[in-house]
Amino acid sequence: MDKVAFLGGGSFGTALATVIANKGYNVNFWLRNEKIAQEINQNRTNEKYLKGVKIPTNVKATCDLKEALTEVKYIVLTIPSSSIRNVCEQIKEYINEESVIISLAKGIEDGTNLRLSEVIEQVLDKKPVVLSGPSHAEEVAALIPTTIVSSSKDMKLAEEVQELFMTPTLRIYTNEDLIGVEVGGAVKNIIAVAAGILDGIGYGDNTKAALMTRGMKEISRVGIKLGGKEETFYGLTGMGDLIVTCTSMHSRNRKAGILFGKGKKLDEVLKEVGMVVEGVKACHAFYTLKESLGVSMPITDVLYKFIFEEKNPIKAIEELMQRDKKSESY
Repeated sequence: MDKVAFLGGGSFGTALATVIANKGYNVNFWLRNEKIAQEINQNRTNEKYLKGVKIPTNVKATCDLKEALTEVKYIVLTIPSSSIRNVCEQIKEYINEESVIISLAKGIEDGTNLRLSEVIEQVLDKKPVVLSGPSHAEEVAALIPTTIVSSSKDMKLAEEVQELFMTPTLRIYTNEDLIGVEVGGAVKNIIAVAAGILDGIGYGDNTKAALMTRGMKEISRVGIKLGGKEETFYGLTGMGDLIVTCTSMHSRNRKAGILFGKGKKLDEVLKEVGMVVEGVKACHAFYTLKESLGVSMPITDVLYKFIFEEKNPIKAIEELMQRDKKSESY
């Protein structure tokens, strides 16, 4: 079997590396933290990011990027959106014609507003495959039935990756709408932070249902404007991912929102969550992008003002509720 390299030592990378290793693939796991690398190799655990999961012996952790990529065909980027360009620059010299780049990151690049697949293609001159969908690492590792999507400009590669990751508990669908898959996966994190804020304040089910429904409209509106297909946003990487991130305590975006809703500031929230909160980064990026697109994103608007301008959340919600009357189809 071909070797698989996972770059990044977070929860989802650890979960998928475990799944792939259990299929019989040899896995090289690259991460920057030497202590975690030693823990994986010696104890077969990654307790900081994925508690209680036993990592198979055919997963080898290393802090040496060249070693991680030696004789590897599949390279899985399980790193935050903000690190994609930098890591791609680092791996450029180690990839070849046969290399298949797979991205699990969600978001757009702050500053350029490029989708992450565009960043990867720009740096590496390769068409990556994007995996996205409602898939908390804790449940994937526990072999709880999960479905996600494989998408790429090169659908033959998307189908190859579909086969690579498919197991009895992890079902992979393909979707040729790469733009829609990426936008859905990015914007739902914004809505999930907002959902957590509602929970932190103490609002109920009515409020969250309204937020998720109108959030779905916001996701599809900006996604279609960017070139995505409407049906994609009502699939796994839109509605499916939105449901799981807005309702589950596994969701770091929702957890961050709960902390915001209880009165904590940005620095405190990020420190307490202890992992990257992509919804905060996406909010900043899409707040800028929507202006250039001329797209209405009222939830993103008020979330940005709350997080970055410290607007009172109750007043922000009141403003959302008291906007001009509109038709639901607007």
